[in-house]
Amino acid sequence: MIRALYSAATGMQAQQKTLEVVANNLANVNTTGFKRNRAEFQDLLYQTDRASGAEQGNSKIAPSGIQIGHGSRLVSTPKLFTTGELTSTGDKFNVAITGDGFFEVTLPNGKGYTRDGALKIDATGNWVTSDGQQLGGGFQAIPPGTTDVSIAADGTVTAKGAQSITFKVTLTRFANPAGLTALGNNLYTETPASGAAETGNANENGFGGLAQYYLEMSNVKVVDEMVNMIVAQRAYEVNSKAVQSADEMMGLANGLRR
Repeated sequence: MIRALYSAATGMQAQQKTLEVVANNLANVNTTGFKRNRAEFQDLLYQTDRASGAEQGNSKIAPSGIQIGHGSRLVSTPKLFTTGELTSTGDKFNVAITGDGFFEVTLPNGKGYTRDGALKIDATGNWVTSDGQQLGGGFQAIPPGTTDVSIAADGTVTAKGAQSITFKVTLTRFANPAGLTALGNNLYTETPASGAAETGNANENGFGGLAQYYLEMSNVKVVDEMVNMIVAQRAYEVNSKAVQSADEMMGLANGLRR
């Protein structure tokens, strides 16, 4: 009965973590380029009272064993990098990635990566994120007096005006994007789990293309998250009932008299 208490408690903790993941997904349903998380669990160690295939005497072998589990635990909350819905904005500095890839961002302590294509131009003509972080990956400053900017699907940027320039930007991808570390502010950083950053041209060798005047929205689906929330709530209730039942059984055992 003591084991039942602790096993059910781990189940309650697991469902609480599930609810926290779902809540974060729902909170970011309108966040540009956001990728939803999924909670993944494993069962804990087992107490083996009899191993499967154990000798039972008279040349008999136990067809199955006796194992008592100790509950569950959260092991991973990977991000699912499926493409979100594209929304037309009419802003020439909004660029969505239609497929695999990230924009490179220059950070004070290294490089970051983002799917947020709500780009801006700062006072010096540099391409920056909404937080003012400058973009790398071949982005060049726009000359003063520029009247029009066009971005092709293959990453070719043409700025027309008093001084016209053309340059090509690149995208970055990873063998395991789920291994990236999320920094917040729609930014990710490379880790040993993600693999080394691979740079390439848009619309080539499996890299996604660029869509000017569009933004990639969150890939969170409210209906799916609501279902996950209800399932987590019901599982939490069932585990709490197991705690209550184990407590009542312990109370009965403690109340026994000769």
